[in-house]
Amino acid sequence: MRASPCIAYSLCLLTSACAYADEAAFRSLYKELVETNTTLSAGSCTEAATLMKARLSQAGYPDGDLHLVTAPDWPRQGNLVALLPGTDASLKPLMLLAHIDVVEAKREDWLRDPFKLTEEDGYFYARGSADDKAMAAIFTEAMIRFRQEGYHPRRGVKLALTCGEETPNVFNGVKYLIENHRPLMDAAFALNEGGGGRLDGKTGKYQYNGIQAGEKLYQDFTLETVNEGGHSSRPTPANAIYQMSRALAKVQALEFPVEFNDATRGYLSIYGGIVGGAKGADMQAAAATGDAAAVGRLKQDPSINGMLHTTCVATMIGGGHAPNALPQHVTANVNCRIFPGHAPEEIRRALVGAIDDPGVKVAFQSEPERPGAAPPLTPQIMGPIGKLSAQMFPGIPVVPAQASGATDGRFLTPAGIPTYGVSGIFSDGATTNAHGLNERIRVQSLMEGREFLYRLIKLYAGGK
Repeated sequence: MRASPCIAYSLCLLTSACAYADEAAFRSLYKELVETNTTLSAGSCTEAATLMKARLSQAGYPDGDLHLVTAPDWPRQGNLVALLPGTDASLKPLMLLAHIDVVEAKREDWLRDPFKLTEEDGYFYARGSADDKAMAAIFTEAMIRFRQEGYHPRRGVKLALTCGEETPNVFNGVKYLIENHRPLMDAAFALNEGGGGRLDGKTGKYQYNGIQAGEKLYQDFTLETVNEGGHSSRPTPANAIYQMSRALAKVQALEFPVEFNDATRGYLSIYGGIVGGAKGADMQAAAATGDAAAVGRLKQDPSINGMLHTTCVATMIGGGHAPNALPQHVTANVNCRIFPGHAPEEIRRALVGAIDDPGVKVAFQSEPERPGAAPPLTPQIMGPIGKLSAQMFPGIPVVPAQASGATDGRFLTPAGIPTYGVSGIFSDGATTNAHGLNERIRVQSLMEGREFLYRLIKLYAGGK
């Protein structure tokens, strides 16, 4: 009888091949990082980065390999880049990327203090306990363990703890580092948040171990109509609100073409086999041939629809200045999640063409981000993940996916650093509550991810 993934993992930890450092040291680091407030309003990423730098320094990293970087106008949004040099200078390093800033949290809304790490009923509760201080702590502690055990990787290992992922329109550390300190960020590829294992929340059964390869580009567009207005007792055919309403109806009807890449095709094919039934058959048919009928049915699922193509949706509207006056100015926000490889300007032109009204202006709300194709799922990337997953989670498939949301990978991949989301941290996908109340992470999953990433980094970096 084959052992379950949980049993297999527990047995693995008892063997010399799976032996690893004292869990207490990791818990101490994780607690310190989680309990350091790094919200934009009241916290300091610089303080958190300084604490992690001190731990790396104590482990033996020289000052020349530890870089605490802050933007001049953002002294509390500090970033830390650390390097464990490789023995082969011809190989660019592997980057371990994790953001240390967190979403805001009000104590009065939470059952527990969001900035105190609480362990309860097999879960850690706190803001950032999952997103993304779990991986930040895992990566930092792995770097410490590597130094303490005298590990000499063939490919260097670079740690980047960054700020501003949760508030990119205010400040983003990865974007700043790429633009102003590019040599610090150079890497062959990066491991990041966004991928993880999926388990059934009711049964605890492990379903798959995920790897994120690619994510959609985020872009807001402002639609604007203007009119001379006038007294409401004298309506005219030209009405800014009606004009905007017609424009938004055309945006609603706009359908961008369905596309596939390695990640989406792999997700539909492999996860379709897990889902089974009619839906699973549709997923596999869509992946294999792009079957139009199957795709049409799958688009009824918002999660899958968001994966298949660029989507644009109206999210805010405002206008008019008095209840007894014709509107002079109306604006609407249209939020687009752009399929990898397409430029924001291309999507803006598509909106203009669909609206087909020169009286409706379509403008970027913020500077458009640089597009990039999804990173390839090569054997060099997939091989180590598959090998390690088979060892730690026997019988559980590796499933690629493309994110409909966004991480800091959207800055690295277009800059020539392919970025993959992988963690080995299993969750049910519904009760982590990242960005929400009472954020939590399963203790067992965190410890599994800790071991998975420690060993995966070594598989990628080589050496001894």
